[in-house]
Amino acid sequence: MTQSVIQTDRITRRFGSFVAVRDVSLSVERGSIFGLLGPNGSGKSTLIRMLCGVLRPSDGSGSVLGVDIRKDPEAIKRRIGYMSQKFSLYADLSVLENLRFYGRIYGLSPARQSEREAAVIQLTGIQPYTERLAGQLSGGWKQRLALACAFIHEPEVIFLDEPTAGIDPVARRDLWDLLFELSHRGVTMFVTTHYMDEAERCTHVGYIYMARLIALGKPADLKAAPDVTPTGTRRYEVSCTNPTAALARARTIPSVRDATMFGDTLHILLDDTVSTDALLAQIAAGDPSASARPIAPTLEDAFVILSRRHARDAA
Repeated sequence: MTQSVIQTDRITRRFGSFVAVRDVSLSVERGSIFGLLGPNGSGKSTLIRMLCGVLRPSDGSGSVLGVDIRKDPEAIKRRIGYMSQKFSLYADLSVLENLRFYGRIYGLSPARQSEREAAVIQLTGIQPYTERLAGQLSGGWKQRLALACAFIHEPEVIFLDEPTAGIDPVARRDLWDLLFELSHRGVTMFVTTHYMDEAERCTHVGYIYMARLIALGKPADLKAAPDVTPTGTRRYEVSCTNPTAALARARTIPSVRDATMFGDTLHILLDDTVSTDALLAQIAAGDPSASARPIAPTLEDAFVILSRRHARDAA
């Protein structure tokens, strides 16, 4: 039986008259990687700060590892790790000095400190740089060091606020390999990200928009939701010589429910009463290379559709 290590029930945070997080309810299972997505300013970081015991909720309730976030936030802080979206370690200390500093903050004994330093150095592969100043590391190695410091005290839950922002694709993949390794060891990850490929890797994802959690579930289930590809419609990928002009024309056709650029192709949600030949005749007439093929919705498609529906409902 799975065990929930993070739970919230209609948790809300206000700053004066501004509501940063409104009525968010979710549950995160032990050992899972939970991805939280949403536009800038939607409430992701505020939610994390409440779960970490840094901000007190205005309304609602929540717990982390069975500890009430209102009643005993200090107990939560001792059992979790946190990795911010900006590099926040000491740039003028070496890698090893940063690890020792954070180990002492968490009250590790000298013997335990040595064990944990060796363990996180091996985990992150940062051995070649232990004597280098943290400020002189590349972006990817800085994030590895930040993860090592967040895991130095063996927390059961790690919160990562956009951990791969600003680092190259290879470093992003390497960091995710580390997150999977920790997840396999039973550590629970709560990750915010803007990258859809990272969201696809998560066990479960939530999408927060205008302070509300408007989608929650496994990536495959969200993509298969009825609202994403409504009854009576199908999704197609359209290739043609001039996709920009085709996109402009597609958006004027009543039977086209949604159309967007995806690389050098179009992704179109079309009423199934219209044939692809008829579609191509309207948006790419005279282009012998134009073609259309059925596709499944992406997670980005799901979030765009849900965001637009929520915005309409709010209006």
